Amino acid sequence: MDAHRKQLLVIRFSALGDVAMLAPLMRQVALSYPDWDFTMLSRQQCAPLFNDMPSNVHFFGADLKGHHHRLWGLDSLLKEIDYHKFDAVADMHDVLRSQYLRTRMFLAGKRCAHVFKARVQRWLLVRHNYHHKQPLVPMIERYRAVFTELGFYTSGPLTLNNGQTVPKTNIVQEEDTPARHNIGIAPFAAHRGKIYPINKMKKVVKTLGEEMAARGEKVLLFGAGSKEELILHEWEKKYDGVECMAGKSTMDQEIAIMRGLRLMVTMDSANMHLASLVGTRVLSIWGATHPWAGFLGYGQKESDCIQLDMACRPCSIYGNRFCQYRDYRCLNIDEDYIIARVKTALNEQ
Repeated sequence: MDAHRKQLLVIRFSALGDVAMLAPLMRQVALSYPDWDFTMLSRQQCAPLFNDMPSNVHFFGADLKGHHHRLWGLDSLLKEIDYHKFDAVADMHDVLRSQYLRTRMFLAGKRCAHVFKARVQRWLLVRHNYHHKQPLVPMIERYRAVFTELGFYTSGPLTLNNGQTVPKTNIVQEEDTPARHNIGIAPFAAHRGKIYPINKMKKVVKTLGEEMAARGEKVLLFGAGSKEELILHEWEKKYDGVECMAGKSTMDQEIAIMRGLRLMVTMDSANMHLASLVGTRVLSIWGATHPWAGFLGYGQKESDCIQLDMACRPCSIYGNRFCQYRDYRCLNIDEDYIIARVKTALNEQ
């Protein structure tokens, strides 16, 4: 990086899906302001999201569970990124760690802006007795507002990792859509309130595997974690037309695979955002959470969200609250309905 160029530090440590939503906006800002250098500060696992970026975007991976843990670790992190060189900081996370970092930079005379998380509005959205619920501003637009506050003006559709320009609420298929093949299924999420029951998902995978095999294609299964891998590998062995990607590919490789899929079926999870990043249409299954919270994958349509209209939904912003009925009935969606939605989406292509 040229020491004489203006520099912006952008902070977002987690979660993977939230960082993925930031990536296309980072690309647009960097292209619009080639005289600036942009440093993305996040966890190292998010680095692949920023591989396909303009030359003025740089990535720094923080080790928040090791070397950069606790207050003295954050002090070390500030020294390692040489925070004095930055002209401004965009805190896209607004948690204790990022608040400390931006405060230190503010005291050093740097311009600072942070994301507005609308915590009161989110709280109201999950109140059962609140009857004036409305969709919240999408997270990516909240990110855009931070850039705008710092003087980086962007508008209109964003360019995804495959170079495709996508209007905000409608995935547009590329001209080479016929070259796309296979469908992906990512049946897991970080929290129980966002995971479609495994016994039901087995039927979905089995039936769609047979359907895709008849087309000469496959169902590709995505997931992370040892327990998830065991389940997905078991399904690969049991069902025709099914192949497990878990444990075989890096994130870079998985994103490349998603770019070539006809369709992804996901929960409200990071995989929804990874597929959105490369312009692949996603049918997403929602339970305790709701697209109105602002975390729908960029460019995806709410009409592609599979969900039940229930008075108790949403009960959680992140899916980590325990179900008041103890049975997560919001995820009791008929398997045949999901299968039918997938077939309809495939026939539309």
